[in-house]
Amino acid sequence: MKPLNNKIDFVLFVTATHCNPNGDPLNGNRPRVDTSSKGEISDVCVKRKIRNRMIDMGCEVFVQSDDKNVDGYRSLSERAEKTLGKSPAKKTDVETYVKKACEKWLDVRAFGQVFAFKSEDDNNGVSVPVRGPVTICTAVSVDPVEVTTMQIVKSVNGKPAEKKSSDTIGSKHYVPFGLYKICGSINVQLAEKTGFSEEDAEIVKQCLRTLFENDASSARPDGSMEVVAMYWWKHDSKLGKYNSAVVHRSIKATKKEGVVVPTSFDDYVITEQPLDGLDFEKVI
Repeated sequence: MKPLNNKIDFVLFVTATHCNPNGDPLNGNRPRVDTSSKGEISDVCVKRKIRNRMIDMGCEVFVQSDDKNVDGYRSLSERAEKTLGKSPAKKTDVETYVKKACEKWLDVRAFGQVFAFKSEDDNNGVSVPVRGPVTICTAVSVDPVEVTTMQIVKSVNGKPAEKKSSDTIGSKHYVPFGLYKICGSINVQLAEKTGFSEEDAEIVKQCLRTLFENDASSARPDGSMEVVAMYWWKHDSKLGKYNSAVVHRSIKATKKEGVVVPTSFDDYVITEQPLDGLDFEKVI
């Protein structure tokens, strides 16, 4: 595989329509919002979706969710031990352990991983941290979002022995509409350490482009979330011509004149600020 020699930055704009982009388990699974009522999608949520797309594309992934389990292992520790062997007992063995993990799993060499599992007969295992080159920021909506609560009714008893009425009131939370901006980067120096390649970067690009394919759920029905715009910058050097923050700020979405409450992506205009010596690829 061809080594990665150019820093990469990327920006996605994602729409959420009558769905829950990322529920907060500490707040009744309501859509995440910050103190200014802008919607949020955690970086962990975005990485989970990327990992799922990697699995759909036939790539080997270490952190598999239960509904995307393809190798039969029921825990991360079992997957690590059965594939790599016991956790290294000495720090001198860590480099070999990391190399094997990165060669085996795409998400490890992309996002990194902490292997902190001990065998039952070994209490002296060494924690093995891996820093990955692909970093993703928490997605934030361009404008504040409204969180709507819908009352729902369960019309069947959960158990035969239940004597109470089957009608049970519940709640479902969603965002009528929101436009979210996702920013990320790929660091060459860390890519060299994990073996992340040009081919791997192309896979990540395709995963981002198709982020919500095969991701339907009751909280996010098919078509309710969509990648509507994606920008990809490939710098001419390992360090990059500009700081990632400058690159991410060069693409902005603003409401069109006269729009008070946006209800679709058509209510926005994307402004692309040119950066001298750095061109972008408009993927979508």
